[in-house]
Amino acid sequence: MTYQFNRDPESGMILVTVWLDDENELKMALDTGATRTTFDFNALHLAEYPVKDITEKGAIETANGIIDVGVFKVDSLSAFGHTKRNMKVQVYDFLAHGILSDYEGVLGLDFFENTAFRIDMKNQTIEVEECV
Repeated sequence: MTYQFNRDPESGMILVTVWLDDENELKMALDTGATRTTFDFNALHLAEYPVKDITEKGAIETANGIIDVGVFKVDSLSAFGHTKRNMKVQVYDFLAHGILSDYEGVLGLDFFENTAFRIDMKNQTIEVEECV
């Protein structure tokens, strides 16, 4: 299927809507350079999302240096007609690390495992196809 996306006029980032556990609608930046999907802890807190127990710790490299993150599983994450279940995601406090943004996280390549996807920048569309 083909889906339209919007680009932030200032940053040029691709902004997408995702559904967390079919209940929480969040705006995220699509980042094809990000290995894992990452959420801002404050956005999850404001959405009253019950952050489950952190199952492991990790670290990511950002423009501001290495940041420690927590890793937990979400029941489901949906975007572009694709749903990934029991997905491990990262979480940290963006604001505490000097990141002030209009989006609640970064949708990484791990979301697109077992899919074929194509980004058409000219027409601002994304095609996502499930692979078996």
